[in-house]
Amino acid sequence: MYEQNSLETNPLDRHDIPRHEIEKVICSLCGTEQDAQQYCINCGVCMGKYYCAKCKFFDDDITKNQYHCDECGICRTGGKDNFFHCKTCGCCYSKEMKDKHRCVERAMHHNCPICFEFIFDTMKDITVLRCGHTIHLECLKEMEKHYRYTCPVCSKSLWDMSKLWSKIDQEIASTPMPAMYQNKMVWILCNDCGANSHVQFHVIAHKCLSCKSYNTRQTRGDTATTCSSGVAEIVS
Repeated sequence: MYEQNSLETNPLDRHDIPRHEIEKVICSLCGTEQDAQQYCINCGVCMGKYYCAKCKFFDDDITKNQYHCDECGICRTGGKDNFFHCKTCGCCYSKEMKDKHRCVERAMHHNCPICFEFIFDTMKDITVLRCGHTIHLECLKEMEKHYRYTCPVCSKSLWDMSKLWSKIDQEIASTPMPAMYQNKMVWILCNDCGANSHVQFHVIAHKCLSCKSYNTRQTRGDTATTCSSGVAEIVS
């Protein structure tokens, strides 16, 4: 049984099959039409080593450890014993994340903010950021290669950046400001804690007075800036 959006199908004929609405299947070996089930009622051939009667899903590769999640309403891979369903997030996560992740309502019911593939039923590895937003693991690694260390959805820092903030402190202390900027003050918004601060302008970055983060953006002043470019240069 082949998906009508698979690579074996002519691109002009590809379309999604509403699996849950399937009532009849045809055995590809003997051609017998019958109710959807794992074994052919005529020749007895196994139509799929894994079969889900709820999803009408057939698969011969059982090394993926498929299982059906009633709350997600779909079949997932990785083994039922290794995952739990978070009712707030509305999706299955690794048990290693139980009581360790920040819940975001319907966290996986959206497209990956980097590649735009729908995350909820993706076959790729997913990771949950500190802020609770989800992203493909490979997309996160690609971000790191380009020195991007903030969530592409909410702009909060991806992890503890205190060591980098200390490095920026040293960089700022050793970088003399031109006379024209020495008395310039600007307002900034912290992407990490949400606080507004009135700070002295600096060409490298601006430090939040509340949480000491440099993940900030200028909101008022002569020239609106963020610390992104300065941080990237320091990291590289």
